[in-house]
Amino acid sequence: MTSSHSKPFVFVLMPFNDAFTDIYKLGIKKTAEEAGLRAERVDEQLYSESMLERIYRQIDAADIIVADMTGQNPNVFYEVGYAHAKGKLCILLTQNTADIPFDLKQHRHIVYGGQIVKLQSELATNLQWAVEQVKSAKTSGLNVKFQVKNEELERDKFQATVSLRLLIDIENTRDVSFGEIESVTLYHGTRWEFSQNGQVCPKTKSDNPLFAERHQLSPTVRRIGPKGWTQVIVSGRKRVHDFGDTGEPKDEYKLAGRVMARIATATGHFDFENYLDVEVVDIPF
Repeated sequence: MTSSHSKPFVFVLMPFNDAFTDIYKLGIKKTAEEAGLRAERVDEQLYSESMLERIYRQIDAADIIVADMTGQNPNVFYEVGYAHAKGKLCILLTQNTADIPFDLKQHRHIVYGGQIVKLQSELATNLQWAVEQVKSAKTSGLNVKFQVKNEELERDKFQATVSLRLLIDIENTRDVSFGEIESVTLYHGTRWEFSQNGQVCPKTKSDNPLFAERHQLSPTVRRIGPKGWTQVIVSGRKRVHDFGDTGEPKDEYKLAGRVMARIATATGHFDFENYLDVEVVDIPF
């Protein structure tokens, strides 16, 4: 029989409130267990240290963090901040999208509107994704994060184009060098064009059915030293409204979807996926 402690550990952060009992037991814990994971909340555990110290230790030990941000509970926000600082993979939940601050919306999140069935369905998919990310991180020894910067909207009466910078942080979590990186491939949706150092990146159709296209990027370095880090920066442009589209261009666009970086080495490739949620507004001067 497989020990429960050999299963990936999901630590759950949420308000200790009776209103969240069914959400936790049926929406989160049951869904995690059906996915073959072990999910716990701190109030289910026995411990001798303070609760806050215990939460710190459990975040450190967790493979995946699930946090319900509903109501903007300050303790949950503080604990999520600690988890992000520790580089933990976090899945954020909320009943109301306004409860997740703008700068956290680039992290994987689920808006379930108080519907446990919806939470179960979407969380099951997100946990499956998270388990694959944890496996890639453990196998490769890498931690990969995505950041979006400098979003701009260019528009006139007939067309609109979004431009941004995408930063891909690649961290070596081990005490030995990681190498050699042969290539970094960016997988994404349609109509994106990416360039690097002023040069257009080669593009082709995706070989992964979850994505429409892929761009070939140049790694900044080939080998990452022990506990080292490198960053790949690309500029992206997407036409969000064209001449043939109905109506006039809007002054605000929301771009949300999955993106994946495939890091290829001589020993194999490792896939790191994230969900980006970006709102781009035209600010008249």
